[in-house]
Amino acid sequence: MSSRIREEIKQGKPFKSAGQEATVALLRTASVIGRGIARQLEPWGLSTAQYNALRIIRGAGTAGIATLAIRERMIEEGTTITRIVEKLATAGLIRRERQGGDRRLVICVATAAGKRLLDDADPVVDRADETAMEALSAKQVAELIALLDRIRSANAARGAPRSALKR
Repeated sequence: MSSRIREEIKQGKPFKSAGQEATVALLRTASVIGRGIARQLEPWGLSTAQYNALRIIRGAGTAGIATLAIRERMIEEGTTITRIVEKLATAGLIRRERQGGDRRLVICVATAAGKRLLDDADPVVDRADETAMEALSAKQVAELIALLDRIRSANAARGAPRSALKR
């Protein structure tokens, strides 16, 4: 069974395999949903990565969270967390605190302004998340989650840092 992805991306040749077609369809779907969420965040001037980081920081509470811990928890791996944190701090949405003698250890804490922004943006993004899955039944959503968990688990090692890869 062939999907509509070839038409959508205007690809004339068939895919080399069903796995390749599924991968392209998955990546395209993630892009389409991501663009929809990004559009919902435009009124607040946040990218999806900034929104994700700000939510992680808010979730850490008053104790805050180290920048490297934020990066590990980001939805999109490989995000340049230093730049994101800088933009959030410049916008007054977080504050950064140096810990101890290690100048590299920076703890981020959400400000009142950052929390208010999320209070306003969260319901909008939550609706976008729900809307993205409206085409599926509750059972299909559960099945999709399980399938995506399996795919991520099977591919986790491939996302290792470049220095760990052997060619």
